[in-house]
Formats: sequence, C-alpha cells, structure tokens
Amino acid sequence: MSRVRGRDTKPEMLVRRLLHAAGLRYRLHGKHLPGKPDLVFAGLGAVIFVHGCFWHMHRCQLGKPVPATNKEFWAEKRRGNALRDKRHRAALKKAGWRVFEIWECETRDAAKLQKRIGRLIAELNTPV
Repeated sequence: MSRVRGRDTKPEMLVRRLLHAAGLRYRLHGKHLPGKPDLVFAGLGAVIFVHGCFWHMHRCQLGKPVPATNKEFWAEKRRGNALRDKRHRAALKKAGWRVFEIWECETRDAAKLQKRIGRLIAELNTPV
C-alpha cells in the first residue's frame, strides 16, 4: 500500500504532458476544491480527475479484478472511493465547475488518448 501513489501517477503525467503540449495551463491538485482535482483550469471553470480503474471501480478490465485476500475490506474500500468520487463531483458541479474524468485504461493506447484529449480540449474551450 505504501507504494500506491495518489498523485503524479503515470496516467496523470501522460495527460498533463499532452495538455501542456496543447498550450493549456493548469494548477495541480486544487487543495481548496472538493476531492482535490488532479488538474484545475480556474479560468475555464473546469477540473479533471485522472482515476485509476481498479481503485475507483471503473467498468473495464482493469477495474473488475477482485483481490484474492481480505475481499470484504477491499470491496468496502473501493466502494467508498467510488461513493466519495460521486460526492465530490456533485459538490464541484453545484459550485459551478465543469468536471471531467480520464480513466487509466484510456491512457494505455496513445492514439485513443490523443483523440480523447482532443475532445477534452474542445469541451474545455467551449464557453459555459
């Protein structure tokens, strides 16, 4: 558990590099916002979370495995993460923020990630 990082993960770094290369500037890990979003675009009123599929129970191959030991503990921990994510998204939306999520599985294929980032940039640049 001590090796599991909450920030500066490989998927997050990939997303950050692509957004920065596209000319977008952001703040990291907004401490003043619910959930401490990974990327904060204050001028655009948007935040991005880069979630690990396993830890946040994404419905993909990476998010489905069940640990072999201590199943109840891990099931509750992962469920708690997903519920907390939902609360944070709701609080951010209520405060007027646009909330985007990028999943770890989306960062595995460079071409798909580039396409996803392109769509995300288009949405970020769309006025609210």
